[in-house]
Amino acid sequence: MGVLLLNNSLCSAKIQTKPALPLLPKLPPASVSLSPSRSQVVRDLAKTGLLAVLSASVFLSDPALAYKGGGPYGAGVTRGQDLTGMDFSGKTLIKQDFKTSILRQANFKGAKLLGASFFDADLTGADLSDADLRSADFSLANVTKVNLSNANLEGALATGNTSFRGSNITGADFTDVPLREDQREYLCKVADGVNPTTGNATRETLLCN
Repeated sequence: MGVLLLNNSLCSAKIQTKPALPLLPKLPPASVSLSPSRSQVVRDLAKTGLLAVLSASVFLSDPALAYKGGGPYGAGVTRGQDLTGMDFSGKTLIKQDFKTSILRQANFKGAKLLGASFFDADLTGADLSDADLRSADFSLANVTKVNLSNANLEGALATGNTSFRGSNITGADFTDVPLREDQREYLCKVADGVNPTTGNATRETLLCN
C-alpha cells in the first residue's frame, strides 16, 4: 500500500500543466517589395520602352529619316515608299533601291544614282537634272514631265512601258539606252543640247535621223 502511494505521488509530480503562452498581436501585412535586382530590371525595361516610343515619334515626325542612308549603305528603306517631294539633291545614292516607290516632284538634282533602280516607280514631275544615272533601271517607270536636262543616262534601262512624255531632255545623254521605237521617235522631236559631262549631243545619243 505504501508503494502505491509513493508511485502516485511521483506521477503527480511529473505531470504538470504547461502555462499557456501569451498571444502576440497580429502585425499588419508587410507591403510587397521587389528585390533590388528585380527593381532594377523593371526600371531598365521601362526606360527601354520609353526610348522606343520616343524613337518612333521622331521617325514619324521627320519623313527624311525614312530614306536617310538607305539601300546598301544603311537600314533606311526607299523601296515601295511614298517619297513625294523628298529632297535627294546632291546625294550619293549608288545602287539605291526605289522600286515601285512614289517619287512625284522629288528632287534628285546632281545626285549620284549609278545603278539605282526606279523599276515601276512613279517619277512624275521629278527633277533629275545634272544627275548621274548611268546603268539606272527605269523599266516600267513613269518618267513623264521629268527634268532630265544634262543628266547622264548612259547604259540605263528603259524597257517595257517606260514613258518620257513631256520630259525636258535638253543636254541629256541616252547612249546605249534601249528605247521603244515610239519613245525614240518622240524624244527625237524634242531632243536638243550637248551633255556637259560626256560632250555628246543628245540627238546623236538617241540615234535620231
